[in-house]
Amino acid sequence: MLLHLLAMKISKKSITVPMLAAAMLFGCTNDNVAPGNDVNPVEIPASVSNGTTSFAFDFIHALQKSQGAEENFFVSPLSLHMALGMLLNGAENETADEIQKALKMDAVALADLNAAYNTLINDLPVADSKVSLGLANSVWYRNDFSVENDFQSVLKNAFESEVTGLPFDDAAKDRINKWASDKTNGKIPMVLDKIQPQHVMFLLNALYFTGDWRTKFDAARTQDTPFTLENGQSKNVKMMFAESDFEVGSESNYDAVRLPYANGQFNMTLLIPKGLNSVDAVLNDITGEGWAKLNSGMTQVGITVGLPRFTFKYSAQLKGTLQGMGIKRAFVEGNAQFGKINRLANLYVDFIKQDAYLGIDEKGTEAAAVTTIGVGTTSAGPVKPRLICDRPFGLIISENTSNTILFMGRIKNPESK
Repeated sequence: MLLHLLAMKISKKSITVPMLAAAMLFGCTNDNVAPGNDVNPVEIPASVSNGTTSFAFDFIHALQKSQGAEENFFVSPLSLHMALGMLLNGAENETADEIQKALKMDAVALADLNAAYNTLINDLPVADSKVSLGLANSVWYRNDFSVENDFQSVLKNAFESEVTGLPFDDAAKDRINKWASDKTNGKIPMVLDKIQPQHVMFLLNALYFTGDWRTKFDAARTQDTPFTLENGQSKNVKMMFAESDFEVGSESNYDAVRLPYANGQFNMTLLIPKGLNSVDAVLNDITGEGWAKLNSGMTQVGITVGLPRFTFKYSAQLKGTLQGMGIKRAFVEGNAQFGKINRLANLYVDFIKQDAYLGIDEKGTEAAAVTTIGVGTTSAGPVKPRLICDRPFGLIISENTSNTILFMGRIKNPESK
């Protein structure tokens, strides 16, 4: 899986560019990591790593088709992948095949995939002792609804998930929202505004990340700087500046720079379109193979990086996006196949949504995401080069050794404070 941001080569010149903001967040059962300089590799099979990376870019490509042309977005491919992985364990036949294929795991045995999820849950939180990572799963079911024992077992063992039966009333809604808030340091305070009569189960994955930059941005240098929107208009943002030796790379239509966190196990990669290229085009052109090529070709260069200081929250209903990625039957009332959850009930996926938060300042980055799946039933030296994010840009947060992408996004109109 991808855990770092995108990186790029750049020439030694001053450039003004937009960047793409995209980051994935890995979580863990341990919400706090003790300070230190420990770095531990995260090892998962190449078939899983390559598949989750391909899924991340497929997801971004599909998501861009459904977003407003001027909107920011920020999502966690990892959170969505793991939530869908839980759902996959309850699916059968064509429904299972569609989910597994969309996840890019059709050549991976389910037991091997579950083992890889478990590795990520336990090893990502301790990959860098100076970065805090939290990953948690939970399943909530209506207490008059029967859940197959085997399904409960795999959720508890492979996903280390809480499994709780409740009367689905307002108190249950509040308890589920509190769980999401607690697992994201209060950044995602609400994932459910109402429990509908047909809902019998909710599958949740929560991811939280906070890391300090290895090279800090000097707050004394932060200044109002024009940010050029795609419509040609300009607005002022609080632009932060850092000068150091950073790994950079480039492709034909964008430059990239990698900003490491803490001990360097996690990175943010900024993607800055060249010339008249748009951040949408840049994101649409990147594949898992392209991401691997970019990362393998980066070199260290002394440059100045400019990055807006901003925070924003994002929420997206993903049913249409996932249908476009090939997951269709799971959403069809009366025709979905989730007999491994309950043999008798006529189950289907009513909704899949993701709520996310991103905060970037001179100290570092705080990011969070919660994916919620609602299951229903029909019965119920020289001048150094500069990379300045002063127009729409993209970003990706990832971990190095497992190649896991935590978050991804595009920033078209940052709100600086």
